[in-house]
Amino acid sequence: MDQNRADTYLYPPIAPFDQRMVDVGGGHQIYLEQSGNPDGIPLLILHGGPGGGSSPTLRRFANPALFRIICFDQRGCGKSKPFASVVNNTTWDLVADIEQIRTQLGVDRWAVFGGSWGATLALIYAQAHPAHTTHLVLRGVFTGTRAELDWFYGGAAALFWPDAWARFVNGIPADEHGDMIAAYHKRLFSGDMRAELKFARQWAAWENALASIESDGYGGEPGCDYARAFARLENHYFMHGCFLSDDQQILPNMRKIAHIPGVIVQGRYDMICPPKTAYDLAQVWPNARLRMIKHAGHAISEPGIARALVDATDQIAQSDKAANGGFSLARISLS
Repeated sequence: MDQNRADTYLYPPIAPFDQRMVDVGGGHQIYLEQSGNPDGIPLLILHGGPGGGSSPTLRRFANPALFRIICFDQRGCGKSKPFASVVNNTTWDLVADIEQIRTQLGVDRWAVFGGSWGATLALIYAQAHPAHTTHLVLRGVFTGTRAELDWFYGGAAALFWPDAWARFVNGIPADEHGDMIAAYHKRLFSGDMRAELKFARQWAAWENALASIESDGYGGEPGCDYARAFARLENHYFMHGCFLSDDQQILPNMRKIAHIPGVIVQGRYDMICPPKTAYDLAQVWPNARLRMIKHAGHAISEPGIARALVDATDQIAQSDKAANGGFSLARISLS
C-alpha cells in the first residue's frame, strides 16, 4: 500500500446508477446523481467553492455496498444550468435545493459530507433542517465570516505565499488592493469576456496554489470554463458575506445541532481555511470529533485527509449497523 497516495484509501471508482436534471425554479436546473447501493445509508456529498462542481472522486469516500451516495452540482456550476449564473443563486437557494432533492428522492434522514464551502453549506443545512440530518463529516472548515475572507483575500495568507499573491494582484491597481474581492468583482462581471476569463483564471489559480501542503506556490492554469464558474460564483457569494445575516452565523447557532454526531477533518497547515476555525467549531459542538491531520493542507486529495474522511464514513456505517452506537471516540486526536 502506497501511503503517500490518497487513492490508496479510497473505495474503487464507481458509475452512478441514476443521473438526472432537476428543475429547482428561479431559472435553474441542477445535475443530480446517485451511486452505490440504492437501499443503502443515504449520504449527501456537497462540493466546495462555491462553484467548484462535483467530481467522480467524491463517490469514492464511502463504501458503495453500504451507502446510497448522492451528489449534485450546485447552481451555476458543473453540469447545472445556466452555467456560471449568479441570478437567484444564494446560500438559501442551495438549502432549498437540498431539501427538494431529499423529498424528491424519498429520503427521510441522511448523513451530510462536505469540504471547505461544502462544510459551510452542510452546517447551514443541518442547522435549518436538524431533523433530517443524522451525521456530519466536514473537511477544511469555512464558516463564511469576514475574518476568514480577510485572511485569504486581505493579504494575511500572502505573507506565506508572496509569489502566488503577486500573480493574484497582477492587473489590479494598487489603490484597489484594500478590497480584492470588490476589485475582482468589478472585473469578473465586467461584460468583457476576455477580461472576465483572465481574472477568473487568476482567482482560481490563487486558491489552487495554496490548496496542498506539497504546493510549490503555483497551482497551474485552470481551464477557462471551470475557472469562470468557480470565480464568478465564489466572488458573488463572498461579496454578499455568503448571504448570512448576523443571526444566521454558524458558530452562534451550533446549539441547534449540538446533538448531531460529526467528524471534523482539518489539515494542520491549511492555508485556505486555517485550523482555528475548525478548533473553534469543535469547542461549541459537544458531539464532534476533531481530527487534526499533521502533514496536510486543505486539499481533499491529500493522503491523510482522504484516509480520515473514509474512516469517518466507515464509522457511520458501523454506528448504523449497531443501531444507535454513535461515535464513542475521543473528541480531539492528532493523525
